[in-house]
Amino acid sequence: MKTKIDLDTWYRRSHFEFFNSFEEPFFGITANVDVTIAYQKAKQQGVSFFLYYLHCILKAANGIECFRYRVENGEIFLYDVVHVSATINRPDTTFGFSYIDYKPDFAEFVTGAQREIERVQGTTGLELRPFVNVLHVSAIPWVNFTGLTHARNFKFEDSMPKVSLGKMTEIDGKLMMPVSVTVHHGFIDGRQVGEYIDMFQQLLNA
Repeated sequence: MKTKIDLDTWYRRSHFEFFNSFEEPFFGITANVDVTIAYQKAKQQGVSFFLYYLHCILKAANGIECFRYRVENGEIFLYDVVHVSATINRPDTTFGFSYIDYKPDFAEFVTGAQREIERVQGTTGLELRPFVNVLHVSAIPWVNFTGLTHARNFKFEDSMPKVSLGKMTEIDGKLMMPVSVTVHHGFIDGRQVGEYIDMFQQLLNA
């Protein structure tokens, strides 16, 4: 379900119109998160660490309203729930785009996610699908990056947040991992990205 936003009365109208007129309305922030507890819990439960933190990514996004705004044909909508399109690696070194539903219950989420991962790994190509009520998530576990950019088609009306995770590195006895959050500035400012990263960290530690 989604709700159309009345632009005439919307509190971010001027911000949206200003940044949405840019060829590149996105900005990104990169930070490190402590995944020591999350990694241990994933291993204790016998589940994929990727799926463990992917669920935290989605739970945080669904908990902050501005991460659920989307532009569709020039109009703004607020989705009740957003899901995820994550890149899934294949044995031949290519990847495919997945579509995984968000489920508040972690076990239910894992079941659906594992089924979709197996499906994507059995296909070829990218399989582009026109979902907008998603976050774009990618894992780059080979690089402890300090910054990241995304390939962008400026002709495409894109407003979906993009979250990328890098290589875990042990620092002073803690497992740290870089996270890059790239968002549409018409919807989200630095304050909200900070809130998102803080919530993501809290969920990793929960």
